[in-house]
Amino acid sequence: MLEVEAKFAVRDPGEVRARLDRQGVHMARRQQEHDVYYNAPHRDFAKTDEALRVRYDDAGVTVTYKGPKSRVGSAKAREEFNLAVASGETLEAILSRLGFRRAASVSKTREFYEMGDVTVTLDDVEGLGTFIEIEILTESDREDAARRIGVTAKGLGVDGPPIYTSYLEMLVSKQK
Repeated sequence: MLEVEAKFAVRDPGEVRARLDRQGVHMARRQQEHDVYYNAPHRDFAKTDEALRVRYDDAGVTVTYKGPKSRVGSAKAREEFNLAVASGETLEAILSRLGFRRAASVSKTREFYEMGDVTVTLDDVEGLGTFIEIEILTESDREDAARRIGVTAKGLGVDGPPIYTSYLEMLVSKQK
């Protein structure tokens, strides 16, 4: 599965919520997310542009692998695999025993808005601010997904340059 998304900084989340409401799109759910990122013992994920994440949220725990990013228009695309796990603590212990190292953590409050197969999230990221992500999961047609994401962003009045870096990359660069 390919995740195609565009991310933008948001100055006024209330205005974005109002535009969503005017389009008849209401928040589907709100949740807290705490993401713990790991680096591999055999290669540096920062150099290979990969990510291994253990996410703790209101629904449970998920381990995610994300492949390298590629740009598609004003969006980015990357391969993504997700697997629900029964115990994040056990998974983290296994990763540690295998030589994986904790790289960083990202905490955020995320609001989800569903527009058909387009997911819009408003993310309040600890230490970074507020962002909007517009995402489509697709098997193969990333160009069409990127075009539709652009149309959605325009319809929501989202402006400014798209952000291609992940929250993890943003936090790590801020700490340097």
